[in-house]
Amino acid sequence: MSEQPAEPRLRKPDWLKVRLPSGAGVVKLNQLLRQKKLVTVCEEARCPNMHECWTQGTATFMILGDTCTRSCGFCNVKTGRPGTVDWDEAERVAEAAGQMQLKHVVITSVDRDELPDKGAGLFALTIRKVRKALPEATIEVLIPDFRGDAACLRLVLAEKPDVLNHNVETIARLYRTVRPQAVYQESLELIRRAAQAGFFTKSGFMVGLGETDAEVLELIRDLKAHDTRFITIGQYLQPTKQHLPVERYVHPDQFLEYARFAKSLGVEKVQAGPLVRSSYHAGDEAAEAGVSVQTGRVFG
Repeated sequence: MSEQPAEPRLRKPDWLKVRLPSGAGVVKLNQLLRQKKLVTVCEEARCPNMHECWTQGTATFMILGDTCTRSCGFCNVKTGRPGTVDWDEAERVAEAAGQMQLKHVVITSVDRDELPDKGAGLFALTIRKVRKALPEATIEVLIPDFRGDAACLRLVLAEKPDVLNHNVETIARLYRTVRPQAVYQESLELIRRAAQAGFFTKSGFMVGLGETDAEVLELIRDLKAHDTRFITIGQYLQPTKQHLPVERYVHPDQFLEYARFAKSLGVEKVQAGPLVRSSYHAGDEAAEAGVSVQTGRVFG
């Protein structure tokens, strides 16, 4: 019996065909990051917004190594057994952020479920070091779910990041496929805990993984109900043939509808579009929302 031919991949629409960042400025910053032995999500994801964000004073550093303990179906970070925690990484992030003269520093990480503190300790130390190096910059942390461990979250919040971000990534129904080692309700509860502690909360997700528009609206309702103040919505793009396929390309007009719906519920800040990523215009949006440096709270 002959094999059935593979289903053809969806053709990428014109609004997603963008030129990757280049130029002397990007090369110089890449060299700095290599010297410091640092990784940015901007580079790892080959983000088309990288040059724009870097020139506007925003970059996203990935700490805790380059190997994740989870195997999400959308993510291109390698899965395996990570090495020991490099505590000097915090100082190197602070030095690089200072040399880049960043105005808004985003710190994220791989999942480190094997660690007793799930990596929260290095998040806390990195916030402290960056705050010392760049006292006028705002700091956003894009944290994992810490397996629902409230003590790990408190460890991070004790350092008063200006924005607490945790991405839900997709709708509840698709978690088993997209985030098999995560729990939808745990992610929502993490956001609520941070909001109840007075922090400016943020979350993001992708479309194009098999969800319906009705399910997207339900996800937005859930985020609002759990006190999310800033939502980012972008198009999923398949990083390699081994990752989940793109089920649909959502038209820019539909992203505008998502944003309008979120605003109608009272969500304060929304970034929605095919090329929107979690840190896109993060500094500008935080400033417009009145996020105050070193308090993690919002005035007004």
